[in-house]
Amino acid sequence: APEEFLELLELLLARARAHVSALAAMEEFHLSLSQCVVLRYHWIEPFVRALRERLASFHRFFCVADQVKVYTNQNKTRTFIGLEVSAGHFQLLELVAEVDRVLEEFALPTFYKDPSFHISLAWCVGDLSGRLGGQCLRELQDIVDGFEDSALLLRIQWEQIRCKAGNKYFSFPLR
Repeated sequence: APEEFLELLELLLARARAHVSALAAMEEFHLSLSQCVVLRYHWIEPFVRALRERLASFHRFFCVADQVKVYTNQNKTRTFIGLEVSAGHFQLLELVAEVDRVLEEFALPTFYKDPSFHISLAWCVGDLSGRLGGQCLRELQDIVDGFEDSALLLRIQWEQIRCKAGNKYFSFPLR
């Protein structure tokens, strides 16, 4: 992440911690195109090959992630503050459709029906969405909207898709 993005993250965390002190910053940033799934070891190579084939025709594109939103995981044991995608949603849905096809080939669960594409910025244990919503959420959005160069900073060019299996990463460059 660029230094300016980390500065924005620090401002957001400082404000959000006034509402929930236990927030921790994410160490890596990503946007998910699938749920986390368990791949058997002997599936990794054919799974990666199938992804490579399905994603080969996609071109690079931009998206904008500038809408602050609060999320919880499915079983409500963690709460996240994220930046939701406001532009580029259609391209992401096309990518998800191809990833889902590969997941279906391996009888694995597909992505959520109506996904909220986002980049998680911070997290905490438990369902604290009530404390991070409302006034806190408005304050965080004001920080994003007022941050110098946020329009450029929160515009992301997608040049590759990555798949993590165990401790290995596989990259699929976009054309």
